[in-house]
Amino acid sequence: MTEQATGAHHPQPRPRSGGQQSAPVEHVTGAKSLIRSLEEVGADTVFGIPGGTILPAYDPMMDSSRVRHVLVRHEQGAGHAATGYAQATGKVGVCMATSGPGATNLVTPIADANMDSVPLVAITGQVVSEAIGTDAFQEADIVGITMPITKHSFLVTKGEDIPKVIAEAFHIASTGRPGPVLVDIPKDILQKQTTFSWPPQTDLPGYRPVTKPHAKQIREAAKLITNAKRPVLYVGGGVLKAQATAELKVLAELTGAPVTTTLMALGAFPDSHPLHVGMPGMHGAVTAVTALQKADLIVALGARFDDRVTGKLDSFAPFAKIVHADIDPAEIGKNRAADVPIVGDAREVIADLVQAVQKEHSEGHVGDYSAWWTGLNRWRETYPLGYDQPEDGSLSPQQVIQRIGQLAPDDTIFAAGVGQHQMWAAHFIQYEKPATWLNSGGAGTMGYAVPAAMGAKAGAPDKPVWAIDGDGCFQMTNQELTTCALNNIPIKVAIINNGALGMVRQWQTLFYNQRYSNTVLHAGPEGDTPPNKGTRVPDFVKLSEAMGCYAIRCERPEDLDKCIEEANSVNDRPVVVDFIVHEDAMVWPMVAAGTSNDEVMAARGVRPDFGDNEDD
Repeated sequence: MTEQATGAHHPQPRPRSGGQQSAPVEHVTGAKSLIRSLEEVGADTVFGIPGGTILPAYDPMMDSSRVRHVLVRHEQGAGHAATGYAQATGKVGVCMATSGPGATNLVTPIADANMDSVPLVAITGQVVSEAIGTDAFQEADIVGITMPITKHSFLVTKGEDIPKVIAEAFHIASTGRPGPVLVDIPKDILQKQTTFSWPPQTDLPGYRPVTKPHAKQIREAAKLITNAKRPVLYVGGGVLKAQATAELKVLAELTGAPVTTTLMALGAFPDSHPLHVGMPGMHGAVTAVTALQKADLIVALGARFDDRVTGKLDSFAPFAKIVHADIDPAEIGKNRAADVPIVGDAREVIADLVQAVQKEHSEGHVGDYSAWWTGLNRWRETYPLGYDQPEDGSLSPQQVIQRIGQLAPDDTIFAAGVGQHQMWAAHFIQYEKPATWLNSGGAGTMGYAVPAAMGAKAGAPDKPVWAIDGDGCFQMTNQELTTCALNNIPIKVAIINNGALGMVRQWQTLFYNQRYSNTVLHAGPEGDTPPNKGTRVPDFVKLSEAMGCYAIRCERPEDLDKCIEEANSVNDRPVVVDFIVHEDAMVWPMVAAGTSNDEVMAARGVRPDFGDNEDD
């Protein structure tokens, strides 16, 4: 996914290069230098837990009036909270942990941020310099461990380098293709006296992200767009990272081409817009999946042709020429060869494409997509997203999520865990604005929702934040509700409680002859299930109340709106609603893993009939 123009979209001060007049020098400890550096780069919130090697940094942080620390209950929560903060605000998220297990507990959220191109700086303590490499107590080579999943990793060896390293870390994290940066600091470096001055001199040889696209490639792309009969704008999360949503709307309306937004791009283009044909992918809308398959031109903007979108790669979009625009040149041609590769920031690429298409139009070259839209609209009408109400009168999970979206204020931020509830939240909540949908797309990290919602609410306290979670995901990171309660972070959590690891159970239903091996969450080792539906051990209402939350349970459709409105009315503490839903609900549409998108199923046993639409 792509990305934003260098230094264009973040408030952090830019580091200076050599040749400028030296700033005043302060004599401080390395720890004080670290906190002063965080203040200067504009970090206002740090999520973390103190421990032996990072402890020196916590003393001066106590005196800072500009950096707020949120004491989480697990380092994984710190990392996901920093990610949610970054996704909701567009700023760099910051998390902090001690060495050894504290640092390794950050590996999952770092990998998650790397997959989803989230600007993150993870600061870890390290054992004293002379003990590095001796297997000292709580030593782990966190630089080596995280090297494959960061944009860059720093091991600070001199106290005077701390301002420079922090400035460079924030610059790297937030520019080009955003991503995580690790800063590992030995305890003795934090303890010793050193010097601090700002801004520091920085040196990043070789790091020059290309943001301005090549004019010739833009002209070629514009010609393909106006000559195409069946174009699709395939929009990825990079459009959100580049804050290019306004430009995207102009381009879409100028061309009249259909727009499909990936799971990471929901909100980049209004769901309600008539040009929007839905989300593509394994569980994408039939119209979006099929539009890509039948297209003669795909204009990929800040997207990476990942396997969840393409299905079986060699059968993906067989009729289409490809325009692929991305700020990361490594993504272009990685999975699908591009006829017109464009390296650049999505905002600048789209703005230039608008001008180039306008020039084509002025010369009489205007695309005619009327036949294409006839087919698209037929598919849209024939295979809309939908769901059946359970015959036993229990709650439909899709309806629960749909009503949460309908009853929430317009500026609500939604964070989802991973699994069935994630796909239903993508389908049945309408996303009209950017930065209103947060989820773990590339890594698919269970346990993401609660801490990410906490981080989003910490960064955007004036906006309502709902976490849509499953009963499996919730049991991984629910301890951060304590953090929310104690730090005045009043998020709302919907537990879509079907008593199972829902998406895995769905696969067992479809592909493993309904042999539900270790996916039932409300059964003991003998497999006997209690009469009540949903997970009841633990009792999520009692558990949430014990953590300082307002908690209610909803089991009947007739109580649904009342429970959601009750949750929306409580804003002085976190709220948890345990929705007991039918266990057999499935996510449709679906393209089975490893199969062609041509084999998309609209529902169980329902394969769409498209006729001969290649010539539409």
